[in-house]
Amino acid sequence: MNLLEDERIDVVVEPAPEPGTGLFAGDTGVLPVEARRALCQLLAGPSIDAMRQEALWAALQRFETTLRSLLSEMFLELVMDREAGIAFVRQADTGELDTPVLLRSHPLTFIDTVLLLHLRQQLVEADAQGVRAVVEEAALVDALSVYEKNVSTDRAGFAKRVVAAIGKMRENRVLERLRGSEERYEVTPALKLMFSAEDVLALTQVYRELRGETVVEELSGE
Repeated sequence: MNLLEDERIDVVVEPAPEPGTGLFAGDTGVLPVEARRALCQLLAGPSIDAMRQEALWAALQRFETTLRSLLSEMFLELVMDREAGIAFVRQADTGELDTPVLLRSHPLTFIDTVLLLHLRQQLVEADAQGVRAVVEEAALVDALSVYEKNVSTDRAGFAKRVVAAIGKMRENRVLERLRGSEERYEVTPALKLMFSAEDVLALTQVYRELRGETVVEELSGE
C-alpha cells in the first residue's frame, strides 16, 4: 500500500505574487515608493499635513483608493479633510466584530484633557481668522490656571504639571515647536478632527462644572 497515495492531503498553495516594483531585495510590494511613504506616515501618525508635507499629500490623493483598502485590511479607517489639508488614521468601527487594535493609545490625565480642549479651541479661533494656531507655554499655564484647585497642588506644582502635559503633546506631535523658539508651538490642524464637536461639548460641560465644584479625583488620573 502506498500511504502517500491513499492519504494524500490536498494543500492549497498561495499563488505567487505579481512582480513588484523591486524597490529592495525580496520586495513583493506593488506600490511606488511615494505611496508607501504616505502609508507609513499615516501609520506612524499623527497625520499628513498638505501644507507641510506636500509630496505625501499628493501621493495620498493619487493612491487614496488603494491606501484606504490596505488600511481596511488592518481594521483602520482613513480620515481626510481636503479643505483643511489634513489626513490621519483611526481604528475603524467594526461593531461586534472582534478585531485587533493596532494604534497606540495613551491614557490622559485631567490636565492633559483640559489642555487638549484648550488647544482645540485655539485651533477653532485661528481657523476663523484664516491663520495657523500658535500658542505659548506661559500663556497655556495661565489659561489652565482656572483648574488649579482641581488638582490640589501649589502654583509651582501645577505649572510643572501643565509643562509636563505640553511635553506629552509634543511627543505625540499635537504641538510642533516653532523654529527658533523654545516656548512657542503650532497646534496640529488634525486636532480638530480627532475631537468631534460632540466630544468637545460633552467634555466642556464636565469641566465647566469642575471649575465651580470640588475636586473629582477619578478624573485626575494621577
